[in-house]
Amino acid sequence: MKMQRHYWIGSDLDEMETIAKELEAMGALGPQIHLLTLDDTGAENHHQLRDVQSLMKRDLLRSGAYGLLIGICAAALVLLVAHSAGWTQSSAGWLPFLFLAIVLLGFFTWEGGLWGIQTQNARFKRFEAELKQGQHIFFVDLRPDQEGMLKQVMGGHPAATFAGTGTARPHWIMVWQHRLRHFLSETMP
Repeated sequence: MKMQRHYWIGSDLDEMETIAKELEAMGALGPQIHLLTLDDTGAENHHQLRDVQSLMKRDLLRSGAYGLLIGICAAALVLLVAHSAGWTQSSAGWLPFLFLAIVLLGFFTWEGGLWGIQTQNARFKRFEAELKQGQHIFFVDLRPDQEGMLKQVMGGHPAATFAGTGTARPHWIMVWQHRLRHFLSETMP
């Protein structure tokens, strides 16, 4: 099911928490609702708000994937050159070239991850100025049939400013996150 992410900007964490409670009361799942803020202490004091995890604030996954792709290309190039040049016909065979290919794959993946951990997540880069000004980004991932609920809730909160839409995680991931959280908190105390 195709979902869409809706972004809102506000300065009051209490109001953001009220919005989250109202959305959950109307049927939104907890993993659909998020808060992006630089005020980690304030977010921790508002238990209904789910702060974006620190690793997700960084571009680790995307940059690591780019590093992996570069590593695959480098490894394939090493193996192709070794085979084309006839170096694999020596007494050593393929072993040193396979080892070099594995090392290059790991190195470029690692470098991509290091680059990504220093960089802000590309999805949140557009909100950098607002975050530095002390604002908070509240976002909700919704199915098309839930968008009316969001309009109804946000109509009662004029202090929150609409900041656009974006792509959301797949619905099945959120459902499984909700089920896992429910299992761990209520079934296994």
